[in-house]
Amino acid sequence: MHLRDKRYALLEFKLGQSEIDLGAKHLLKIEQLIKEYNKENQQTPLALPTLKIIITGTKYAYKRSDRVFAIPIACLKD
Repeated sequence: MHLRDKRYALLEFKLGQSEIDLGAKHLLKIEQLIKEYNKENQQTPLALPTLKIIITGTKYAYKRSDRVFAIPIACLKD
């Protein structure tokens, strides 16, 4: 998800509670790859994601200790 000011969020969709850890692992890996790229390519660095979000089929939204947000898909309606 991109905003006009060039900030962006990484999103992953997971249906159940048991998949949230796996989704967070994927998002954190992508962020780490961007950091590694930036070390090697200082002339053309990539911006780091502003948010890392897992859209879930669960009931509650929360922020994990690794700064990944878990948000129920029901929060996206209307």
